[in-house]
Amino acid sequence: MNPNTKETVLITGASSGIGYELAREFAKHGHNLVIVAPVEPELRDVASRLSAEYGVHVKPIAEDLRRESAADDIFAQVAASGLSVQILVNNAGLGHRGQFWEIPLEDDISMIRLNIEAGVRLTKRFLPAMLSHKRGRILNTASIAGFEPGPLLSVYHATKAFMLSWSEALATELEDTGVTLTVLCPGPVDTEFFEKAGMVDTHAFQDARVMAPQEVAAAAYKSVMAGERVVVPGLANKVKVLGHRLMPESAQAKLNAKLYAETDPASRKRQPGEIASHAEAESEEHAEPVAKR
Repeated sequence: MNPNTKETVLITGASSGIGYELAREFAKHGHNLVIVAPVEPELRDVASRLSAEYGVHVKPIAEDLRRESAADDIFAQVAASGLSVQILVNNAGLGHRGQFWEIPLEDDISMIRLNIEAGVRLTKRFLPAMLSHKRGRILNTASIAGFEPGPLLSVYHATKAFMLSWSEALATELEDTGVTLTVLCPGPVDTEFFEKAGMVDTHAFQDARVMAPQEVAAAAYKSVMAGERVVVPGLANKVKVLGHRLMPESAQAKLNAKLYAETDPASRKRQPGEIASHAEAESEEHAEPVAKR
C-alpha cells in the first residue's frame, strides 16, 4: 500500500448518531469508507451524501449485526469488493430503559448481541489481517456508563463495562504489534438513542451536560489516529469518571438511578436533536470548502 494512502475504515451503526458523524469525520479527512447499518435505503442515502460531499469512495453494507453470521457476511462482502480494512470502528449499539424484570428478555439479548457480540465477531474477522500487515487501528464505542452500575439501564451499562474492559485488555495485548486500539467513552450525546431508549424525559437528557455527536466524533478521530487507549470527550465527563472512581459502587448506582428517573414532560428544557442541529449550523457557518479527492 502507498504510505500516503489514507486507511480504509469500516464503521458500524453509520446511518445515524455518533456512527454517522464518525463516518463524516473520517471522510472529511480523506478516508474511504465501508459503512454498515440495517436499513439499506438509509445507508445508501448516507453513502451517496458522503461520497458527493467529500469525494471519497463509500461502500454501504446493509446488515443486521445481531445475526450470528453477520460478521462473516460483512467480511466476505469486503473481500469480494477487493477492499482492505485498516481501521475497524465497532460503534453500533442500543439501550432500553426500565426495571430489569419489566424489560422483555428478547430485548436484553438483542442488546447484548449488538453491543458486545457484534464487535467481538467483527474484530475476530478483521484483526488477523491487521496483525499480518503490522498495521491497523480499532475504535470501540463504549460509554462512561462502562465505569459504573446503572439502575434502569442495568444491561446497557453492563454491555459498556464489557466493551471497556475488553478493549483495555486487548489494547495491552496489541502493544508492539503495529495495531492500536482506542475505546471511546462518551457521556450523554444528542442522538436518537434517547428517543429509542425511552429517555427523552429523564434527567440524563433534560438536565445533564449533553454533547453534540459532531464533538464526540471529532475527539474520537483525533484519539484513534494518535493511538490513544481511552478517550472520554468533554471536561464534565472526565470529572464525572474521576469522581465516580473514588465512590463506592452503591453510591454510584444511587446517583445513576436519580439521573435516569423521569422529569415532568411539561418542564422539558430541550428537544431531541436541538444540540446536534445547533452544532451542525455552527459547523456549516465556519466550514472551509473540502477539496474533492
